Amino acid sequence: MSFTLIDLGSENFEFNANVWNWKAALEVIKSLDIIGEGAVRQMTYNATGVKVSLEDAHDIGTRIRHEILPKLEPNKRMFADLSITDAPDDKTLYRDRDEEWKNYSVSHDWLAEFADFCLKSKGFQVF
Repeated sequence: MSFTLIDLGSENFEFNANVWNWKAALEVIKSLDIIGEGAVRQMTYNATGVKVSLEDAHDIGTRIRHEILPKLEPNKRMFADLSITDAPDDKTLYRDRDEEWKNYSVSHDWLAEFADFCLKSKGFQVF
């Protein structure tokens, strides 16, 4: 499953995410307490068309840059539970319920690109 974030100001400006990154990114977004829990929950499903305003998108991008990325460092990943590891993703698919959280993570570079998209956008819609 994939997600496409389309800039509200230009259909030609978009950001793509796979479910493995997006689920962890949504936990980061949720932790920032910018967007309501209902909207974040809707954003877990693709093609819902949830809109994020320009102000909220810019707040997300700014706070990721200033609060999250300094903790992450370029060679690390953040899991959906917001824990950080320096172990590279070995593409193991964890099926045990107690380990499923290990399937979802965002790298420093991915999160930096997402923050840039948020800051350059005029808000976005999730498809």
